[in-house]
Amino acid sequence: MAGAGENPDSVDFTPAKDGRVVVPAQMRNAVGWDGPMVMYVEDGRVVIEPRAHLAARIKREVAEAWRGTGSAADELIAERRTEAAREAGG
Repeated sequence: MAGAGENPDSVDFTPAKDGRVVVPAQMRNAVGWDGPMVMYVEDGRVVIEPRAHLAARIKREVAEAWRGTGSAADELIAERRTEAAREAGG
């Protein structure tokens, strides 16, 4: 384990019998754990990150993957209106 005052990249630990894990303050401070957090499993790893970081990453990934023209929201609205018109007509 890293010494006090350091900002460790990794820490060896064993979860408590009840499954609890203590995240060292240096790690919490390094990622800004001062608000809502999200925990999920990704590629066999448990990932914990601030909800704001997850939201920003998803927005970036969607923006990078977007290949449409104009606004994704405008396109979705147009698709919904088309579908609603089709359902109303028949």
